[in-house]
Amino acid sequence: MLAFEQGPIRPPSEAQSLLIRLTRNCPWNKCAFCNAYKGTTFSARTVADNKKDIDTIAEMSHLITQLSQGNNGELQDRLHESDQFQLYHVANWLSYGGKTVFLQDANSLLLKTADLLEILTYLKEKLPTVERITSYARSTTLLRKSVDELAQLKQAGISRVHVGLESGCDAVLKFMDKGITAQQHIDAGKKVKAAGISLSEYILLGLGGRKWAVEHPFDTAGVINAINPDYIRLRTLAVVENTPLYTKMQQGEWEEQPDTSIVEEEKIFLENLNGIDSRLLSDHSMNLLGEINGKLPHDKPAMLRVIDSFLALPEEEKNNFILGKRWGLYNGLGDLQDPSRHEQVKNILRELQSRGTLEATIANLKYQMVRV
Repeated sequence: MLAFEQGPIRPPSEAQSLLIRLTRNCPWNKCAFCNAYKGTTFSARTVADNKKDIDTIAEMSHLITQLSQGNNGELQDRLHESDQFQLYHVANWLSYGGKTVFLQDANSLLLKTADLLEILTYLKEKLPTVERITSYARSTTLLRKSVDELAQLKQAGISRVHVGLESGCDAVLKFMDKGITAQQHIDAGKKVKAAGISLSEYILLGLGGRKWAVEHPFDTAGVINAINPDYIRLRTLAVVENTPLYTKMQQGEWEEQPDTSIVEEEKIFLENLNGIDSRLLSDHSMNLLGEINGKLPHDKPAMLRVIDSFLALPEEEKNNFILGKRWGLYNGLGDLQDPSRHEQVKNILRELQSRGTLEATIANLKYQMVRV
């Protein structure tokens, strides 16, 4: 069968990208809040295996292109021999121009620089339409590579690196077993920037819980200010069963914050972003206020106004919006002005409040969103 290996995870911003699996799973796999790779073992795929996958993708691309041009002939048999899901994936990638590639899984830059360069060179040779190549990377991995090595990877095609910073608070990083310090995050980020690679840092709102509700956003803003990444991507924590954090929460070692408190935390974070020109994105459905998007520093006042608009709502209206957003009926704060949707959510809200199940229902809705 004509097939290549793929992993389960990619950033939302890489939805149109071709997924090529250089490594399997996560080499750290200890973060208390993450369940993405629990129960799995990390392994690095060989250069030969990756080249073979690239050859397969190149053949699939050729077959799809020939078929689209009406050259059926013997192509049909070869297409039927292909993995149909992957064939669709390649076809979808080609429909967007075949320009972007995401290297899976959680930390593919862990590979030796020489091996990465060989794979990247081969990829660009076999798939000449590719213009952007991106990957996840841990800050600890980036620290082990010199600026010159990273610059070589940039020259070979690595356009952007996605880093899960999560928090800039050392107490939170230690509690969550992130395996990194705030200063190491800063040093790694500066290396990426010095090499000329676009840097996307992910922040996990709510990770500090009630104990570090102020320190987490304040210290994280300080780390971001020191790095000045190209992108700041906001995510909102949802505690998932079968994670160490869920166990810690059940044992009373960590207390989850409600949505309103997380918005207050988001305000602290945003207020303390200074002297940078990053683009801040709220590009995930888990974030309560999806309108928080903009270029710093110009759009900072407008983003803060969105937060203040939510925080100024009466408590019942806050609950209405939270439930409506988690339920999928609202996209933004403006949807509260829709009488039909507002009344629908209001009726459900009253029923849940009368049963005493509002908090549990919202938590379950958040959990369902994480699973999607």
